[in-house]
Amino acid sequence: MIAVVQRVLEARVTVEGKVVGEIGAGMLVLVAVEVGDEAKDVAWMASKLLTMRIFAQGDKYFDLDLAQMAAAAGASSGILLVSNFTVATDTSSGRRPSLSNAAPPAQGRELFDALVAEVRKQAGGAGGTGVRVETGAFGADMRVSLVNDGPVTFLVQSREES
Repeated sequence: MIAVVQRVLEARVTVEGKVVGEIGAGMLVLVAVEVGDEAKDVAWMASKLLTMRIFAQGDKYFDLDLAQMAAAAGASSGILLVSNFTVATDTSSGRRPSLSNAAPPAQGRELFDALVAEVRKQAGGAGGTGVRVETGAFGADMRVSLVNDGPVTFLVQSREES
């Protein structure tokens, strides 16, 4: 599983002119499920996203994780998870990106939905962080808008390339 993580001041996803997911300050995550991904990748990615210290506190640029930032920023903050199979493209040869690394749509949907469920579980369950979790619409033609904070952008992979 591979994700592009962006620290944002705000982000939203619209489909056919309707807002389907929206957050204030927090994290916009474009997620691709790759061939070979499995449940352990989902669990690892959910934990990583919720515990990465990428938010500023005072003069420390990367000091707070999402829950700590959300507690300080308020109810509109959170994480916006957007399925984006093109994040898994291989651009190493030729001029046309290869999508061979992306999981087939059925597997992609299953594992993306599992990631959303796991992030929600870890964020809001008993003893959870209280982080608001929003999503785009799997397989839809989405418009994603954001105000990147920094800009701060990270590439996160659940497993090392072999």
